[in-house]
Amino acid sequence: MAHLDGVSVTHRADGKTTAALEAVDLDIISGERLAIIGESGSGKSTLALALAGLLPDNADVTGRIRWPALGHTPLPGRDIGFVFQDAGASLNPVLTVGEQIAEVAQAHLGIGWYEAYGHALRLLERVHIPQPEAALGAYPHQLSGGQRQRVCIASAIAARPKLLIADEPTSALDMVVQAEIVALLQELVREDGMTLVFITHDIALASGFADRIAVFRKARLVEIGPREKVLAHPRDAYTASLIASHIDLHSPPLIDEAA
Repeated sequence: MAHLDGVSVTHRADGKTTAALEAVDLDIISGERLAIIGESGSGKSTLALALAGLLPDNADVTGRIRWPALGHTPLPGRDIGFVFQDAGASLNPVLTVGEQIAEVAQAHLGIGWYEAYGHALRLLERVHIPQPEAALGAYPHQLSGGQRQRVCIASAIAARPKLLIADEPTSALDMVVQAEIVALLQELVREDGMTLVFITHDIALASGFADRIAVFRKARLVEIGPREKVLAHPRDAYTASLIASHIDLHSPPLIDEAA
């Protein structure tokens, strides 16, 4: 799907330069579920934004990101769907749910507004929004936090992307809704054959569904490998400390893969 060769990102602000990502080499495999773990400021969200081409203007990128599976530089919204952490801030408060999802479909699928609106309804059904017909005409503030995140997911997959990036999509939700959102992402990825990059600070959350786990610390990739290997035999001391702090390896995973 994607190959990152020595990718570094620095941010310029107030005359200073800060390293946000340092010399990352990483392969993202088509069809996999890759969990990227790390504390705040570790570089995991910067990596997600770099992949999606959504870095701010004050960011400088060196190294190379190649997309052999696509054969071209991906277009955000069309080839890459992005689910942000704060669903409330991601949605336009003055547009209805249906309008926001239909806009994405119309822009990237080359369809008319009527067809795009129908597509939006089907997407709301897919993400299990209660009363999807009513939700089409609702505004974001009229929905719960979990429902708003489902709307964001519907918008992210509206153009049938090959890669779905979810950046801390459950951090503002309670544990029950967290499990529902992760199960929903698994369902959609499986049905549509998408590749999933799931960003989180919670290694326990990712332990039940990721194919591989990549661990970031202080802007660097410190460990990556199959989930079972990373959890059972971590090579890096930081990874071992995360596991010791958050996971009882003898307990069932927080998210059941079969869900």
